[in-house]
Amino acid sequence: MDVLLTERLRLRPFTLDDAPALFELFALPEVARWSGTGQPMTDLSQARERIERMPARAGSYPSCGQFFTERRDTGEFVGNTLLVPLPASAGVDRSDFEVGWHLHPRAWGHGFATEAAAALLSRGFDAGMTEIYAVTDPENVRSQAVCRRLGMTDLGLSKDWYDTELRGFRAVPAAA
Repeated sequence: MDVLLTERLRLRPFTLDDAPALFELFALPEVARWSGTGQPMTDLSQARERIERMPARAGSYPSCGQFFTERRDTGEFVGNTLLVPLPASAGVDRSDFEVGWHLHPRAWGHGFATEAAAALLSRGFDAGMTEIYAVTDPENVRSQAVCRRLGMTDLGLSKDWYDTELRGFRAVPAAA
């Protein structure tokens, strides 16, 4: 997995040396509430374990991955951005891809999520993906606003992914 550069950001693969930054991010209740179990991390080992699982989460898709996202000008950690296979709910026959982001609160409100996600959408479409989804907690209006800024179509509430009800958004490549 290679490095991806945007105007202001650098997205690169995580290493175990990034565990303290990832722990700081997901130890924050205001970030953790929108991810996984919704519970903040309580130990650095949880961040290390998450980083170790990242390659499996990306699967065999070379364009997929989870990215340590940092500012190009300062090197400051912005957050975790991802392009990965999207797990279908039990009994649902789907094979989708997901773009997502978890940013540190100090990075909120600067357009970094939109910038990083736009780069990952382009990466996926350049790799031949014909549609990419984003899924949000129904109450996560900030992430839903990012989806709308990206031009994604709001699909409404669905139980198609992660065995829970989420608001889904869909992106397709721009017409040539």
